[in-house]
Amino acid sequence: MLEIRPERPADREAVWKLNEAAFEQRAESELVEAIRDTTGELSLVAQIDGVIVGHILFSWVVLETDGENIEALNLAPMAVLPERQNSGIGSALVEEGLAILADAEHDVVTVLGHPEFYSRFGFVPATSLGVRCELDVPDEAWLVLELKPDSLARYRGVVKFPPPFHETQ
Repeated sequence: MLEIRPERPADREAVWKLNEAAFEQRAESELVEAIRDTTGELSLVAQIDGVIVGHILFSWVVLETDGENIEALNLAPMAVLPERQNSGIGSALVEEGLAILADAEHDVVTVLGHPEFYSRFGFVPATSLGVRCELDVPDEAWLVLELKPDSLARYRGVVKFPPPFHETQ
């Protein structure tokens, strides 16, 4: 049975290996390590029979506008073991993470990802709401979700990422 829970210190090695397997490189594992204890807000794991099969991390970013800086969260990375992909684990992680953030009264979540996947959770193209990304990313893959309706109604600007996102590129 699938269980989703907060990541624990004892999960670090399993989360590293999971991200490395899912992305077939070390960059995402290094990113998780770099932001987990600095700008990380919420880190969840999915496990089946005590084995970690999925991971999701939400961390702080800043939306720089003309008048002020607005704190937001970014979903990255989200990973599922290759042999468990397309089985609903990633969706369960996203749903649980977004529910926890909404309950904690956060306003905005951004993600760089597949529009077909993330639109199922309410994400829309960020540029349609005037939210640009400081990184060079395709507009169609740069998405935003307002956890509170109209959170971005009076804001336009550029999302700035903390140093770990730049260091692991």
